Amino acid sequence: MNEYALVTGASKGIGREIALQLAGAGYQLLLTARSEEELAVLSALIKAKYKVQVSYLPCDLGAPGGASQVASWTKEQKLPLSILINNAGYGLFGAFDQLGLKDQQDMLHLNIEAVVSLTHQLLPLLKQQAQSYVLNLGSTASYQAVPSLAVYSATKAFILSYSRGLRYELKGSNISVTCLCPGPTATGFASRAGLDAFAELAEKFNMSPVDVAKAGLRAMFRKKAEVVPGFSNRVGALAASFLPKVLVERVAASLYKL
Repeated sequence: MNEYALVTGASKGIGREIALQLAGAGYQLLLTARSEEELAVLSALIKAKYKVQVSYLPCDLGAPGGASQVASWTKEQKLPLSILINNAGYGLFGAFDQLGLKDQQDMLHLNIEAVVSLTHQLLPLLKQQAQSYVLNLGSTASYQAVPSLAVYSATKAFILSYSRGLRYELKGSNISVTCLCPGPTATGFASRAGLDAFAELAEKFNMSPVDVAKAGLRAMFRKKAEVVPGFSNRVGALAASFLPKVLVERVAASLYKL
């Protein structure tokens, strides 16, 4: 297979597993993440195990011009890009007025602006292939407001809405857009977000990145609009759609001890 997939946030967690599974399916890879060392290790592993081409670019997509840097690098290689995985992102836990404004703005930039910018710049490449796919990383937080994760959950609500809107606009074209909305996943997200008090509870419900990646890619190739991996996560997302919002928010606030 001579088709290429670009995976952002590829060095760890779900992004890493998506890269490995795409390589196993025969896709050549373009990988980007902040850590050059981790990208080099992953690239060597994939080349040795799957015998596919791998190129990587150490880049902070959250930095000014990061998305344009990745887009330019991708275009310069003149490769048949047929898959874009927008996986890079992070969360911050705490009361909105207690978290730094700059930190929250940086999260907004990476979780929203970088996704929109990179996708917009790479759609012309994706349109050149017979069939192309975009997979955006949402969250079960896409379906509800989450006190103590107010800005993060809002960014993931944007990603779900944006993905569905873009999907409809591209209806009838060669590009299918899917939004993957995982719940707690064993990626270290809770600790990185400052959710140490919640980490122990999250461990009881965590899915593995392998299973989340598998569910996301399966839905993407089946051209599904969205997917929530895991039965309990699907029940929770469905409940958030039907139960009174104030009740859903009260439950979320109690879980996160706000």
